[in-house]
Amino acid sequence: MNPYIDEDLAALGEHARRFASQRIAPGFQERDKTRVLDRALMAEMGQMGFIAPELPEELGGQGMGCLAAGVIHEEVARADLSISYINLLASLNAQILSHHGKPEVVMPWLQRLTRGEALVAIALTEPRGGSDAANLRLRVERVGDEYVINGEKTSISAADQADATVVFGRTGSVESGARGVTALLVPMDLPGVTSNRFDCHGQRAIGRGSIFFENVRVPVSHRLGDENQGFVQVMQGFDFSRALIGLQVLAVARVALEETWEYVAQREAFGKPLSAFQGVSHPLADFDTQVEAARLLCLQALWLKDKGAPHSAEAAMCKWWAPKLAYDVVHQCLLSFGHGGYDRGPMEQRLRDVLGFQIGDGTAQIMKTIIARTRAGREAVPA
Repeated sequence: MNPYIDEDLAALGEHARRFASQRIAPGFQERDKTRVLDRALMAEMGQMGFIAPELPEELGGQGMGCLAAGVIHEEVARADLSISYINLLASLNAQILSHHGKPEVVMPWLQRLTRGEALVAIALTEPRGGSDAANLRLRVERVGDEYVINGEKTSISAADQADATVVFGRTGSVESGARGVTALLVPMDLPGVTSNRFDCHGQRAIGRGSIFFENVRVPVSHRLGDENQGFVQVMQGFDFSRALIGLQVLAVARVALEETWEYVAQREAFGKPLSAFQGVSHPLADFDTQVEAARLLCLQALWLKDKGAPHSAEAAMCKWWAPKLAYDVVHQCLLSFGHGGYDRGPMEQRLRDVLGFQIGDGTAQIMKTIIARTRAGREAVPA
C-alpha cells in the first residue's frame, strides 16, 4: 500500500504502463541509434491524455493533479527515459505558460502541447555558466512593441526539435542579477533562430544542443511574467520538474532492479543461483531499499504541491539524490549481468541516460544549497 497513490491513481499507472510497454518500449534502443524523436508516438501520448494531465481541462489538460502527472511520467520513463522528456518538458513549460503568459498567446500552444502536436523547450543555460543560472548574457532589448534577442543558449534539451522555447534573457543590467532577467515564449521558426545538436552520451532521442538568436524579434505580448522579474517568477515552477525528474530516473532504476533480480535468481554459478550469494543479493537489496524510500520522497513532494504546501526542500532532495542513486543502481545491475550487461543493450543505455541528470537541471551542489537555505534561512547560507 502506497500512502500517496489511491486506487484511481494505481489504475491510471497500470493504464500508462500498458501503453508504454506496447508502444514505447519496443523502439527504445532504435531511437537511441537514430537520435530521432517519434512525433507520431508523441501524438499518441497526447491522444491518451498523458501529456501535462495536471492542467485544467479548459487549458487542454485532464485536471488530474501533479501526482497523476508523476504516475504517468514514471511509467513512460520505465520504457524510455528519452521519450519521458516529452512529459517533463510539457509539465514544466505548461505550468510556466499557464501561470505567466497572456491567454491569447499561450492558449494555442497549450492546446498543441497537450495534444502532442508541439514540443516546447526551455532555454536557460548559457556557454559561460551553468549553475550560476541568473548570470545571463543573452541580451533582450525592448524596441517599441517588440523584444530583440541576441545571444546563445547551450545544453538545451530538444534544441533542434522544439517548436517553441521559453527563453530567459537579460533586460536589466548585469549587476541586477536575477532581478534583471525576462522570460519570453519564442517560436523556433522566427527569422534569426538557428540551432544545432551535440553528440551526447545519453538521452540521444531527445537530444541536446545550442540555440542561437540573431536579431530575433518577438512581440511584447510573448513575455512571460513581468519585465526583469522572469527569473524570480518563472523559476518557481522548477520545484515541480525536480520531483518529476526524481520519479523519472527512479523508474529506470526500478525496472533495472526488476530485471536483475529475475536474472540472478535464474543464473547459476557453483551449483547455486547467483542470488544465493550475499555478495550479489545484498547490494541489490540495499539499492532496492533506497529506491523505495527515494520514490516516496518524490511522491510526497508532488502531494505537497497538489496541497499548495511548500515543497522546495523536498523537490531539491529529489533532484540531487534520485539521479545519483539511479546511476549507482543501474551500474550495479549492469555489473550483475556481467559481460552481457556491458554489451550494447538496455542496461548500458539506461546507465548513459540517467547520468545526464547529475549535470542538467541543477547539480547536487546547487540542490543542497537550496535545502540548506530552506532549513537555516537564506541569510545563514549566502550565495
